[in-house]
Amino acid sequence: MSYGTPPPNDPYGQPAAPPPGGPPAGKGFFGALFDFSFEFFVTPMIVKAVYILSIVALGIGWLVFLAAGFAQSAGAGIFVLILGPIAIVLYLCLIRMTLEFYLAVTRMSQDIHHRPL
Repeated sequence: MSYGTPPPNDPYGQPAAPPPGGPPAGKGFFGALFDFSFEFFVTPMIVKAVYILSIVALGIGWLVFLAAGFAQSAGAGIFVLILGPIAIVLYLCLIRMTLEFYLAVTRMSQDIHHRPL
């Protein structure tokens, strides 16, 4: 029996293990997506793609609003040109925090689901 202190990343003295819950070998995104027993989580696999799509959608939306603003008047176009990036950053922060929340809940669920009794 060792009387040493447990590593700082493990308060219970258990050996560190990689987080479970990903798809097994040979079972990719679609295999996990159509897993009707809900044993594997899709969230960690799609978070990056959703974030990239959000950035692209916000950029395209800003360009559309910019074109519509300049089509209406020069003042409206300049308004969108100046305040648009601020709105994009705020929306991007909100999207990022929401995705991080979903990912954190998924990781907690993985950890709790595979904790030894």
